[in-house]
Amino acid sequence: MRKSRRDVRKSAKPLAGIRVLVGRARHQAGSLSAELLKLGADVLEIPFIEIRKPRSFLPLDNALKNLAAYDWLILTSVNGADAMWDRLAKLRLTKRSLKHLKIAAIGPATKKAIEKRGVKVDVVPKEYVAESVVKSLRKQVKGKRVLLVRAKVARDVIPRELRRAGAVVDVVEAYETVVPKSSRTRLRAALKNPKRRPDVVTFTSSSTVKNFVQLLGVSSRGRKKHATLQGVTLASIGPVTSATLREVGLGVDVEAKQFTIPGLVAAIMANRK
Repeated sequence: MRKSRRDVRKSAKPLAGIRVLVGRARHQAGSLSAELLKLGADVLEIPFIEIRKPRSFLPLDNALKNLAAYDWLILTSVNGADAMWDRLAKLRLTKRSLKHLKIAAIGPATKKAIEKRGVKVDVVPKEYVAESVVKSLRKQVKGKRVLLVRAKVARDVIPRELRRAGAVVDVVEAYETVVPKSSRTRLRAALKNPKRRPDVVTFTSSSTVKNFVQLLGVSSRGRKKHATLQGVTLASIGPVTSATLREVGLGVDVEAKQFTIPGLVAAIMANRK
């Protein structure tokens, strides 16, 4: 990070003088930005991802109308949880329709999104990735019907491995993620402008990584061949996101030990010391 801001960083706040680019979807950027601002960071929000409704809610609606046929419900994101609740409301279904289900949430944020509706979460894995969800459920799903509510494009680890464990798994799309084209000009301009150029870029999912590459136009040769990323710290929320950063040739400078927003912030702070 830049030595030219050394005097500013002597502030009592640990991230004073550090400009952090937050690339979460616009409606979700607030929680990460708020944590960073509390610590004195200069936050720049340019979304790398946009959440949209699926082309059709019919598969999700059909699954929700037939919840009595399922034993388990798995939600892998806050977006999926929110979309499901919206559809339940549209269908005039209440939380009572979920009462018989065992529910698994991929992490604390998703768990909170479920529990705020008054519904109990039975399983949250120790690590907030698909592999850990599978590990937590493998011995509990044999012969059971499982409903997995997720994004249109997602890793197939959960349905593949749970089917191998003997479960019948239905996967339904609750939302899709797209590249926000309006961010392309803003992102490129920020990286070229010394007054707005970030010290740190945050990545909170594999989708944010892939979309960042599209927005910036980074070639597969990676960061070493792309001058606009020289000296910029790339911060990942966890191992899956880190793997995607490496796949596209960007590399990882910072990885959260706990795969959450607070964990990502803690990792950025630790990197400064």
